[in-house]
Amino acid sequence: MNPRIAVLALQGAFREHMLVFAALGAECFEIRQRADLDRPFDALVLPGGESTVQGKLLRELGLFDPLRQRLRRGMPVLATCAGTILLAERIASDSVSHFATLPITVERNAYGRQLSSFHAESAFAGMTGVPMPFIRAPRITACAEGVEVLAEVDKFPVAVRYGRQLALTFHPEITADRRIHAYFLREVMR
Repeated sequence: MNPRIAVLALQGAFREHMLVFAALGAECFEIRQRADLDRPFDALVLPGGESTVQGKLLRELGLFDPLRQRLRRGMPVLATCAGTILLAERIASDSVSHFATLPITVERNAYGRQLSSFHAESAFAGMTGVPMPFIRAPRITACAEGVEVLAEVDKFPVAVRYGRQLALTFHPEITADRRIHAYFLREVMR
């Protein structure tokens, strides 16, 4: 049976994740309202976008607590960019956190505005030459014990894994390279 992946579709690059996972054989659907949580799913995607807006909408739509409970119970999650901020236990220069299930500290927009976006290639979990587009990206500035760093750029972690949580500060969904999504299906969801 194909894995069923729910993609938070409140804002950001959710459609691109759905296309990649569908190409890899997963069934995907969008989470836009509380009723969508009644559908069964095996994993969650928290896409890029604007973390403050997403956090606000999650709470207003009644999605926050049910999703946080699932994450705390170990539901596999792939988070990119703003999604990583939603998972982080601590956001630098901010007293508010969101799901706080991933023991890292992140700094919002650490590389500057949209014009400062850039592209890098690096190794990821043993795979070489993985394309990494950074768009108004956060920076992971600290990781607690137990957080595995899967990729670095300029000596900063850009991909981490903690149990069944895979968090990236870049956007693999906007490249033609499907290896990170395949890694999530193969390694994180097992």
